[in-house]
Amino acid sequence: MKLTCGIIGFPNIGKSTLFNIISNSEVLSKNYPFCTIEPNYGMTNVIDKRLFELNNLIQSIKVVPSKIKIVDIAGLIRGSHKGEGLGNKFLSHIRETNVIIHMIRSFKDIKVVHTEGSINPIRDKEIIDMELQLKDLETIEKKLRKIEKINHDQSCRKILLNVVSFLKKGKNIRTYPFKDNEKKYINNLQLLTMKPVLYVCNYDKEEYSNIKDLKKIVSQEKSPLIVLSLNKKRKDLTYEVYNIIQESFNLLTLQSFFTIGKQEIRSWSIPKDWTVYQASSIIHTDFKKGFVCAEVIHYKDFIKYGSEEKVKKAGKKFLAGKNYLVQDGDILNFRFNK
Repeated sequence: MKLTCGIIGFPNIGKSTLFNIISNSEVLSKNYPFCTIEPNYGMTNVIDKRLFELNNLIQSIKVVPSKIKIVDIAGLIRGSHKGEGLGNKFLSHIRETNVIIHMIRSFKDIKVVHTEGSINPIRDKEIIDMELQLKDLETIEKKLRKIEKINHDQSCRKILLNVVSFLKKGKNIRTYPFKDNEKKYINNLQLLTMKPVLYVCNYDKEEYSNIKDLKKIVSQEKSPLIVLSLNKKRKDLTYEVYNIIQESFNLLTLQSFFTIGKQEIRSWSIPKDWTVYQASSIIHTDFKKGFVCAEVIHYKDFIKYGSEEKVKKAGKKFLAGKNYLVQDGDILNFRFNK
């Protein structure tokens, strides 16, 4: 299952530099607004220590981690929802992502122009939030007009109107207190402020005091915040980049299962509520079509006993039918009819 993260924010804040570091790419990164117009795409590995612990026991030829697709999206500005600075085009790129990495500038550099004319992380966050909120308002109001024409489900209309009121208060939909099945009324609208978000602040020591206030605001949303300085060399940002990838992975409430063998150990990403039957389709559609059952070993049992044979002797290897819910770290071997 592919996870796509889109890096957004104002121009000239380090988005392309961060993209290059995460995806090990070399896209153009220059000091002028809209250096990036078309999105840049890259891939990065989700580092999972369990893969290497398994390999210490199996000594496989190849270790293949799960991957995340990274998108470097052009800078947004005030008025983007109305098309300012090609904003509508850039906002459409955000719709294609699963997770938003919202980058915020908190560094001074007279050589690097800020489109708002000054450094103010909270103001910048609020402007970008507002642009996404206004675009969501436009999307929901369009849906409401359709509902009124066809006299659609009034429950849907009521929820949409409540969400509109929430947006008009300057709040992101991801913080709306949905009840029971209310999300079903908006899931197909691809709303921008519904997407989970990771905030990344690019700072320097002189502006570190700004980050305290930013942390307070972000914590109210219950969204993660990672602080880094892109003035550092790539090798010195290993810890921060690792955290960005892990937080992005966690925001989608994904989990991993493993397939193991002498040729390859591989990690596969699936939603947390998936059955083993659904998980089989990630490897190959034939697995799902001819699914019989799956051999299952819990990761901790494999590490404890050290081999598949010893796990089996200990009675810890078992067969699971279609409805078995995969647990994070399960080692699966699918049986299927060809």
